[in-house]
Formats: sequence, C-alpha cells, structure tokens
Amino acid sequence: MGDATERLVGVVRRFGGDATRDVWVFDQATHELLFARPDVADSLDRELMDRAIDDERYGFVTRNTFESLYDTGYAFTVRGFDGFDQYRTFVGAADERNDVGVLARFDETRPDGEIDYRALDEAVSALVDEVGVRAVAPATGTTRD
Repeated sequence: MGDATERLVGVVRRFGGDATRDVWVFDQATHELLFARPDVADSLDRELMDRAIDDERYGFVTRNTFESLYDTGYAFTVRGFDGFDQYRTFVGAADERNDVGVLARFDETRPDGEIDYRALDEAVSALVDEVGVRAVAPATGTTRD
C-alpha cells in the first residue's frame, strides 16, 4: 500500500472508528482490499467480494445516468444491510476512464451514534484532490474476467 492509499484508509477509519469493517478501491478492471478489520478478514469470502465489487462497477455507468437526469453531480451511495452499511463513491472525472471507486463497509451501530456520510465523502474527495486519482487506484488485486 502506498502513502496515498494509507491516507485513504486513515480518512475512512477516522470516520468509522472501530466500526470500520473494510476498505476497497476498484477501477474498471481490478480491485484491491486496503483494510479489513481482523474479525472481518477472518470471515471474508473473497469470491463473494469479487462478485460484489463487480456489481459496484455498474455505478460507473449509473453515475453518468444520474448526472444526466438531475441538474447536479452524483456524490455517493449508501446501502443499508442487516449488520452493516456500505458506502460507495467514485473519484476522478466521470467523463474519463481513469476514475476509481472507493467502497467501505461499517457496522450498522456506531459507538457515537452519528453517521454523516456526506462528511466522509467530502474528506475522501479532499484527499483525492490533493494526491490525485491515480495515487489511490488499485495497485494489485483481482483482474476482472
């Protein structure tokens, strides 16, 4: 992991604290796990996550659809599941093919009770504005078939 991706994990972990389950980055072809809490890492089904990340790639297309339907830009998506919340955003210009997805999952119950995903999104965007989108792109990972 490079300095930029370590900083990205730091941003996400400051937001989620001990409730942060895992952090991933992905692009059109690959993905990389940047962080997994030990209890999550022990039970992480890589094949299932490969499929889940592949599904998140549809967001590259739907982001463009949302931006053509509404007079504002797409920011992020949060999905609530039994047991955890999943945050996903894209960094980089939507009209370029070098954008990167960021996926993070959090226990549904945070100790402080506050869940401000917009603040997380702003912090992720500020970091990427500083370091550049390629600095947080997946370096290794699973190549999509």
